[in-house]
Amino acid sequence: MKLKKTLAMIIGAAIAVSSFAACSDKDGEKESGSGTSQTEETPEEIRDITSWDLVKEMKTGWNLGNTMDATGGSGVDAETSWGNKETSKEMIDLLKSSGFNVLRVPVSWGTHMDDQYNVDEAWMARVKEIVDYGIDNDMFVILNTHHEEWYFPTAENKDEDIKQLTALWTQIAEEFKNYDEHLIFEGLNEPRLRNTPSEWTGGDDSSRAIVNEYAKAFYDTVRNSGGNNAKRHLMITGYAASSNRSCLEAIDLSDFDDKVIVSVHAYLPYSFALDTKGTDVFDPATDASSIDTLFADLNDLFLSKNIPVIVGEYGCVNKYNPEERIECVEYYLNAAKQAGVPCIWWDNGAIVGNGENFGLMDRSLPPAWKFQEIVDAIMSVYSE
Repeated sequence: MKLKKTLAMIIGAAIAVSSFAACSDKDGEKESGSGTSQTEETPEEIRDITSWDLVKEMKTGWNLGNTMDATGGSGVDAETSWGNKETSKEMIDLLKSSGFNVLRVPVSWGTHMDDQYNVDEAWMARVKEIVDYGIDNDMFVILNTHHEEWYFPTAENKDEDIKQLTALWTQIAEEFKNYDEHLIFEGLNEPRLRNTPSEWTGGDDSSRAIVNEYAKAFYDTVRNSGGNNAKRHLMITGYAASSNRSCLEAIDLSDFDDKVIVSVHAYLPYSFALDTKGTDVFDPATDASSIDTLFADLNDLFLSKNIPVIVGEYGCVNKYNPEERIECVEYYLNAAKQAGVPCIWWDNGAIVGNGENFGLMDRSLPPAWKFQEIVDAIMSVYSE
């Protein structure tokens, strides 16, 4: 980020933080998506609707991956530390003009907090600037915590984890308290027992229960903050955001209101969509069953009870097989659309190579779609 731009954001943010909260004196004006100017002292009008109704307004989305969630470098330089370009307004304008109406902004916060859990002012200001790119385009924006190394769902760690989680969401909630329903908070991303044999196998009863405690702390913190946050729509994540039925069944929503959304990640079928050493062929006759099972489980556990779900991450890596990827995307999204579940493509900016190449957008200026045919396939599902 250019130094002048960074300095302007720091001055404009003027966030005063304490050990558990950051209160911002917002004076100045913000342009809303409708083009009407209003002071940030005044909350934007927020509709009092259920998440079930809100999610019906969402079509399809895109993740700003490996960007604000990158953990290299220091300060605002972390944004580009994993090799992606600085996020531009033009990128988000391209999303909007292409038909996406949901932007998920993954953010790593732990590397931008001091030992009293205060968030760096410049980092918060940069996050806000990117969120506004989406809000000003009349998009739904999902803001989360991502690649956090500090939460680890065990009995020994949970108290301090909840202390830090509460401190963090107190500050985020304060910063964004005046935004309307287009801004959605997602408390955690894939909370799990990292680097253990059960990391990706569903954890155990204890870890899944502790993830529920994290979710409750996130929910209570936001609900008890000011402005529009009493009506803020919140995404609740189970263990590892897993689509495994045992993890989905463990999600406890019993103490929440009707403004919550279940968050799930599902790269399916795994061998084709995520496993870089797996197959490059999508065969509906054999591969569609995992997709069908996902939406059947979501319907059984949540949708049939008017509890909305968002697939916060999906996609299929580039194995130099565009036709196969298109076929998978169309099958996946048609199933999701029929179920009423918006899906958000994971774009990590990686285009070619042997890794997890989920990139669709060339983020150079001017930005452009590297795989226009996949974007077209996504939009074809929602054109009717």
